Amino acid sequence: MLIGGALVAALTLFAVITPLIASHDPLTSDFVHGISESGAPVGPSGNFLLGTDRIFRDQLVRLAVAARISLAIAMAATAIALSIGSAIGIVAGFFAGSVVDNVLMRIVDVGLAFPFLILVMAIGAALERTDAMTIMATLGLTGWLGTARLMRAKTLQVRTEEFIVAARASGQSTTGILAKHIVPNVSGAIVINATTSVAQMILAESSLSYLGVGIAPPTPTLGRMLFDGVDLWATAPWLTVAPAVAILMVVGGFNFIGEGFQADARG
Repeated sequence: MLIGGALVAALTLFAVITPLIASHDPLTSDFVHGISESGAPVGPSGNFLLGTDRIFRDQLVRLAVAARISLAIAMAATAIALSIGSAIGIVAGFFAGSVVDNVLMRIVDVGLAFPFLILVMAIGAALERTDAMTIMATLGLTGWLGTARLMRAKTLQVRTEEFIVAARASGQSTTGILAKHIVPNVSGAIVINATTSVAQMILAESSLSYLGVGIAPPTPTLGRMLFDGVDLWATAPWLTVAPAVAILMVVGGFNFIGEGFQADARG
């Protein structure tokens, strides 16, 4: 978990601080210093630590801005997905076997029949607006299905405990039992699911951008930067390596954190 936290913290600090102290604008081409004598982007140097991209913009600053945008979208989308999925899963689990449970779980089953990335890509391609808010909403409103099923299973385990039976016998309302007893006892699973969900959202947002249905240029995102650098891999490998490393850091970091929480829960 410490390794994961260090990776996420390092990338987050880089994303927050770099644009504030950088001397180059992430959207402005530098045709004086950013282009080599052969007309290609310059490589890593004292002026451009990660070189410039295919239209001679500072790769380091663009990477920081892209990481900031991708992290913000992933965390906001995770918050939406967890809120919806947790609410639906807890309600379905508490009323297991009822019409409410059957209807909610059939909706979840239908949604899970479609692979997450394919579903997100289809919705992303169908939307005309592809700004950050649209991508965030798309990911959040399609990413809650797995959370709902997980929270239903956790709620089914808790609802048969003696303290729940005692709460019902004492006349506590359904809302009170859910708020005071069910939610606190499944909150650990919500936290664990949040870490893996952020990693999943980063990959989904990067996939959308890589395939051209994410946030429109010139706004940088990690997936779009990865796509832009593929054609120049032989002559400018830094254009591909930098966003790829950033994606691996954040996805691996959140997965390590999730695995650490799981190990603590088992211990």
